[in-house]
Amino acid sequence: MNHIYHSGAARLFGVDKQSGRDDQRLATTVSIGAQDARSMRALRTFCILIVGLILASCSGTTFVYNRLDVILPWYIDDYADLNGHQDAYLDEVLVPFLNWHRQQELPAYLSVIEDIDAHLNDTLTGADVAEIFSEFEAAWLRIEARGLDWLLDLGGQLSEKQMSNVIAALWERQEEFQEEYLERDDAAFYEDSYDNLLDNVEEFLGRVSGAQREQLRLAANALQRSDVEWLKERAEWIEELSVLLDSEPGWERAVRDAVQQRRENPSPEYREIYTHNMTIIFNAVATVVNSRSERQDKYLRNRLAELREDLKTLADQEVL
Repeated sequence: MNHIYHSGAARLFGVDKQSGRDDQRLATTVSIGAQDARSMRALRTFCILIVGLILASCSGTTFVYNRLDVILPWYIDDYADLNGHQDAYLDEVLVPFLNWHRQQELPAYLSVIEDIDAHLNDTLTGADVAEIFSEFEAAWLRIEARGLDWLLDLGGQLSEKQMSNVIAALWERQEEFQEEYLERDDAAFYEDSYDNLLDNVEEFLGRVSGAQREQLRLAANALQRSDVEWLKERAEWIEELSVLLDSEPGWERAVRDAVQQRRENPSPEYREIYTHNMTIIFNAVATVVNSRSERQDKYLRNRLAELREDLKTLADQEVL
């Protein structure tokens, strides 16, 4: 399993609120190292909206997806105030990017949804849930790799002041995270984790029973806090990024290499916590899904059917 720490994919499986909030309010800080500064907000937003909305679909999924060409520039502009030329460039590169996603990625998501549906006919195991999760991790990495290309090109057009604003915005968000997460005591952490698990499960099963709630409570209480390690690595990444963005020509390759290095080599402490937490969550999800009632089974299958229809509709459209 690739370790996409605090990714949108991880959030969907109920990782603690820290990994799922930065703006749920849009953050999953794909954290540390999954993207360079200019890509962080945009790719995070894109992956949440695509993978997140497709997995946790509602009747407005197709509408929101079809507005990504408007939504993405708005979020990028939140980190760096783009000029007219930069806005025009962004509009130009988004068309092939979104078409690629419709033509290549949406059919892959459809295949995963069909795999999930097939698993419902048998007893689900934690390993089954982990396998499904890994498919969405792979999708996340493909989006990141494709999006990083044009985002780095866009970064090459940013002025020195715009670059400084990006770094300043990242440090400002770091301070907000520290206040929000580090001031929580353990009781608040476990309650946040339980609420996040419950929200994710009810998105797919509808209202859960008392026994199912207890299973989720036990899982939440078994999770380990990762906020200290996460914030430490995030700060290190911003420091590294500050140096790379102030470098000579060729900084784009240096940033790309740094992104790859950080993704593949998280700290042993962070990796251990992440692996522990995801194992707990995978097993909890399997247990709750296996205990679903007839009503919940119907709710879940209907949700998957809605997702399939949305995916088919979206895949047949083209960004103009």
